[in-house]
Amino acid sequence: MRTFVEAATGLPGILFTAALVVAVCFWLLVAVGAVTMDSFDADADLDAWSMGGVPVTVALSLLTVLAWLLNVAATALLTVLAPSGTVNGVLHLLAPAGSLLVAWRLTCLFVRPLHRHFPEEPGPLADHRKHRRRTHR
Repeated sequence: MRTFVEAATGLPGILFTAALVVAVCFWLLVAVGAVTMDSFDADADLDAWSMGGVPVTVALSLLTVLAWLLNVAATALLTVLAPSGTVNGVLHLLAPAGSLLVAWRLTCLFVRPLHRHFPEEPGPLADHRKHRRRTHR
C-alpha cells in the first residue's frame, strides 16, 4: 500500500493525481447540477487529437483516469522490480510520458463507440424519440 501511495503522490505522478482530483470535482459538480457535462465544448475541439465526437469533459476525464492508472501502475512496478540507480531514475522520469501516450491512444479507441451517444446536432430521429417518450407517459 505504501508503494501505491508513494507512486500516486510522488513526483512526477502528483501531476496526474492533481488532474484526477480536478476531474472528480468537476463530475461531482455535474452530479449536483451546478454545471453541465458539455460546459467546455465551445472552448476546445478534440478532432485534431482523434478524440472528437464526445464532449470535451468526457474525453479529457477518460484521458486523465487512464493516464493516472497507467502511471501509478508503472511507477509501482518500477519501484518493486527495477534496480536502484540511474536506470531506475530515468525510467521513473519516462513513466509519465509513456503513460500519457498510451492513455491517449486508449482514449482514442474508447471514445469511438461513444460517438453515437453524443450527437452533435439533434436530428429527426432524436426529435422522434423525444416525441414518442412524451406520448407514452
